[in-house]
Amino acid sequence: MAPLKSWLEIDSGSHFSLHNLPFGIISTTSTPKPHPAVAIGDQVLDLQIFTEGNGFAALSTIQPHQAVFSRPTLNDFAALGRPMHRVVREYLQTVLLEDGPFPGVLKENTSLRDNALIAQKECHMHLPMHITDYTDFYAGLHHAYNVGVLFRGPQNALQPNYKHLPVGYHGRASSVVVSGTPIRRPNGQILTDPAVKEPILSPCRKLDMELELGCFVCKPSAMGEPVSIKDAPEHLFGVVLMNDWSARDIQAWEYVPLGPFNSKNFGTTISPWVVLIDALEPFASTGLQNDIKPLAYLDERERKSHYTIDLSVELTTDSGNSSTICKTTATNLLFSFPQMLAHHTVGGCPFNVGDLMGSGTISGEGKSGKGCLLEQSENGKVSIRLSDGQERVFLQDGDEVTITGVCGGEEGAYVGFGKCSGKILPAMEIAT
Repeated sequence: MAPLKSWLEIDSGSHFSLHNLPFGIISTTSTPKPHPAVAIGDQVLDLQIFTEGNGFAALSTIQPHQAVFSRPTLNDFAALGRPMHRVVREYLQTVLLEDGPFPGVLKENTSLRDNALIAQKECHMHLPMHITDYTDFYAGLHHAYNVGVLFRGPQNALQPNYKHLPVGYHGRASSVVVSGTPIRRPNGQILTDPAVKEPILSPCRKLDMELELGCFVCKPSAMGEPVSIKDAPEHLFGVVLMNDWSARDIQAWEYVPLGPFNSKNFGTTISPWVVLIDALEPFASTGLQNDIKPLAYLDERERKSHYTIDLSVELTTDSGNSSTICKTTATNLLFSFPQMLAHHTVGGCPFNVGDLMGSGTISGEGKSGKGCLLEQSENGKVSIRLSDGQERVFLQDGDEVTITGVCGGEEGAYVGFGKCSGKILPAMEIAT
């Protein structure tokens, strides 16, 4: 199928082609209150201005709900459900299509066009959703195995439960931030000598990044009522890139017996544009083959619920030099987001619109595909050489990590996520 062509000038290499149209929350100098927009090429279509200019006059199904495009988050739009998301996205595609059926809506409406189309560089991005809760999973099989080998050896690398269920922990929604927000190095208890079980309070010395995807929920579930694996896709709004920063030395001391706490709750970065599930469907694929048959409530029966998203991680030092330190694909997950949701609710846990699920670190099999520095440096034993000659085992103050992701191999039809980036600031001094 030939790429969709817009009457707008869109670079053929743009991650925001007409095939994408991700949703986000912007503010501008002229409209300082955060509100929804979609990304198209190097511009955005301001949905609040578009709505006020009767841009949705030809779409009767959305007219009773047009107030959602003046809200400060996407929660109300997400709550309309996937059928409405699909209708709105497809309508906007026709409005922007070169020979679309509605040229008078925007293409020939110079007043609305001049006001509603804004350069991305003139927009300030905000968190796309009010995040009501956050759970991070551990579905990257290669990552789980590599880390298990480091701490337990190859014979016991994976815990007995790993292939039976999506392992996860409850994260902290209050510290999820939008791309571009600096991340301060956390303080915490660490052991300087593992032989002496007496910790000190110290800035983290093993600060790490984690290459992940995040998925937002758009349909709530009632307490006590599980969401079936068949119905789970209708509960999913869209996907973002995610960096779930980790303090490995703090984690090593605190995680027994209940799992990570301060080592994970100091910061989680997500990309600002939510790529709708419908935009990802052309790239649907299977994940890693599980050699253990899941219980019936997790059995997707070969349904393609993973996506072929090419992912990369770039580390920029304080000298300004950048190095690509990881390349992998999102198909390197053992469990899908529908499976995560089905498992999360099987005991009766309710979900709300705006809840966020993280995939866990996504690593490939090879050295270049390891999605965190813990794996790459073998917990600090092997230095990673960067393009400017510097070396790393873990992150230093001033380092900036940028995750990118894109689907598709045809110019003019890319479906991408933009950037998920954060720069490390020094730890705060703790009064004693």
